[in-house]
Amino acid sequence: MTALLVGLLILCLLMVMGVPVAMSFGALSLLLATWFQVDPAIMIPTAFYKIKSIVILAIPFFIMMGGLMGSSGMATQLITFADALVGRFRGGLGAVTVITCALFGAIAGTCSSAVAAIGTIMIPKMVEHGYSRGHSTALVSCSSILGQLIPPSVPMILFALVTMQSVRGCWLATIGPGVLTVIVFCILNYFMVRKFPNLRIQPPVSLPEKTREIGRATYNSFSALLLPIIILGGVYGGITTPTESACIGVVYVIFVSFFIHRKLKVRELCNTFVTTATTTGVLVIMLFFVMITSRILTLEQIPQQLATWLVDLSPNKYFILIMVNIFLLLIGMLMDDVSGTLLVAPILFPVMVAIDIHPLHFAAITGVNLGLGNVTPPTAPILYLGGRIGQCPIEQYLKPSLILMWGGMLPVLIITTYWPELSLFLPRLLGFVH
Repeated sequence: MTALLVGLLILCLLMVMGVPVAMSFGALSLLLATWFQVDPAIMIPTAFYKIKSIVILAIPFFIMMGGLMGSSGMATQLITFADALVGRFRGGLGAVTVITCALFGAIAGTCSSAVAAIGTIMIPKMVEHGYSRGHSTALVSCSSILGQLIPPSVPMILFALVTMQSVRGCWLATIGPGVLTVIVFCILNYFMVRKFPNLRIQPPVSLPEKTREIGRATYNSFSALLLPIIILGGVYGGITTPTESACIGVVYVIFVSFFIHRKLKVRELCNTFVTTATTTGVLVIMLFFVMITSRILTLEQIPQQLATWLVDLSPNKYFILIMVNIFLLLIGMLMDDVSGTLLVAPILFPVMVAIDIHPLHFAAITGVNLGLGNVTPPTAPILYLGGRIGQCPIEQYLKPSLILMWGGMLPVLIITTYWPELSLFLPRLLGFVH
């Protein structure tokens, strides 16, 4: 236990100091191997064997898809569709932002790509319609966590790989919390925008006109709306694996962007390839070191000791869940969603098994908690990214962000933690929970 605490402390300090994340995880592995006098020659082949998985191939394709969506104009199509649905209500443009982040999350699978693609379009548009720049930036930043809750989700792929669960089951587990987050954010936004005196609201239209407006938007956005159907329909229809669906999705986006919409340039495509290769390389190195760390911890029975310590501290599993949530929140505040998932999944998974928490329920708790941590200061990587994209100083968007975090995401986290059916209903319906 002492080695684990020292290792986590050093890991966090290195990341705060600016050491590359992959190298920070490597330092953790080296520390634990030295502490427990484990021969690296034994650990390295094990790690190579673990990362030799076809599931990992899905990750670069989903990252690539998210980058291409932002460059090809498909993100704009999703905004147009969401605007036709809810854009004429008070606070409708804010609701459009939240729903678009959810739709984009159903394609890209990461928070950062959602901030970049949606924020660059929606923040200026919301400011133009009378929203404050701080509120607009906060809404985009907090809504971007839907990128890891609405499948396909890259962090959930990694969670499934590390804990040996079904990727499809983990994806299904986060849908309930994701939908609830959309509803709560739209409600909060409705009340928050009342203080904006110059808010521009689109005039209401008759039902036939509204129907025609939605029909036109659906037609114009059809190519973007078809993509999540292709990806998720293929996976849950048993036609394709997640990796095959990701490959098909990338080919579809490139084809549509080049030959139908003709908005994607060769230079942007090459830049996306380079960014994807760089990000994937970092992820694979991180995963390699995480597998070494996980193996060392397993051999030394550190997770089992942690589970025993927590059970001895209090046999009440609800109290243990509080402790686990606090730990996850702290990790999320210091690391991005991918790094946090890779770190906490192997450490806390035996603890959840010991207190009879279903693995897919734990996947949902991890996803929501790390999402909340990613926009919670002091580190808040996604929140600060949103501030840079929105060109907004932190003092302007911190207060609305805290309202969305603690008034919206925290209740969703509590419900997800203590009402298992929210995350287990769909996996049970489709046969992933018996």
